[in-house]
Amino acid sequence: MNEIRKYVASRTLTEDDLGWSNSTLLPKDDVVGAVHRLRAEDGGALQVMGSASLARMLIGNDLVDEYRLMIEPVLIGGGKRLFPDDDRSRPLELVSASTSSTGVQICAYSQGQLVARRARRRRSSR
Repeated sequence: MNEIRKYVASRTLTEDDLGWSNSTLLPKDDVVGAVHRLRAEDGGALQVMGSASLARMLIGNDLVDEYRLMIEPVLIGGGKRLFPDDDRSRPLELVSASTSSTGVQICAYSQGQLVARRARRRRSSR
């Protein structure tokens, strides 16, 4: 974990608070813009870990190509909202699915492949 590059989105931390090696604090006032710029660079995939509010913001700004969801076999009747409450439909394509020994469904859904396929169809129908 110390070897990989980390980008931290936080409303409260400062650069001095980052104790992890290879960490960069994204600007508080332009996290969406910073993620847009990071996606434009060659450097691999970006992952969000531990922040439902950041994930919701990125989803709302169409900055998520793939969702990796772990569906636990328990209903808790509440929790953090992951998806934006914007009444938009976001069609997804199941890329992979597996079940752990404890019954957890581990699913990967892609939005990017579906969008790319639609774009190719539009171009070929012209």
